[in-house]
Amino acid sequence: MRKSVERLGEIRLVGISVRTSNWCEMNSDTAKIGRTMQKFLSSGMQTRIRGRRSPGTVFGVYTGYESDENGEYRYFVGEEVDVIDALPEYFEVLTIPAQAYVKLTSEQGSIPAVCIDMWQNIWRMKATDLGGERAYIADFEIYDERSKDSKSAIIDIYIGIQT
Repeated sequence: MRKSVERLGEIRLVGISVRTSNWCEMNSDTAKIGRTMQKFLSSGMQTRIRGRRSPGTVFGVYTGYESDENGEYRYFVGEEVDVIDALPEYFEVLTIPAQAYVKLTSEQGSIPAVCIDMWQNIWRMKATDLGGERAYIADFEIYDERSKDSKSAIIDIYIGIQT
């Protein structure tokens, strides 16, 4: 897992979301993240988003944290947009505020295993290992052209940190 620190500007996304927790995600009967991502991708929802900045690059965002990784949060899946205009009613808008991030890049692997493995490593990291204290404002995964083949994917996870 490669790591670097970056400061990103505001990111505007359009997509769908669900409220969940890591506790719910540990049980296949109550897990919502995979189903939400699948709904977004398999129904072709992303093709109905106007003004997509980079078509096919999907964000999986963790935001609206109740506390930390042990509490509930909002999981949002969508694409970055240049303009927010005439959205179908099932879409939501999410603006990720500008902040500092630790960018972690995975090794090549299968989805979802590579993502789960990265998050387990992140949860074990102390602030000094991570590169800063987590902010719990917004963290996100990016699925781009490197993750098109789900058997040999590479993803980036951005963890918001306090500065």
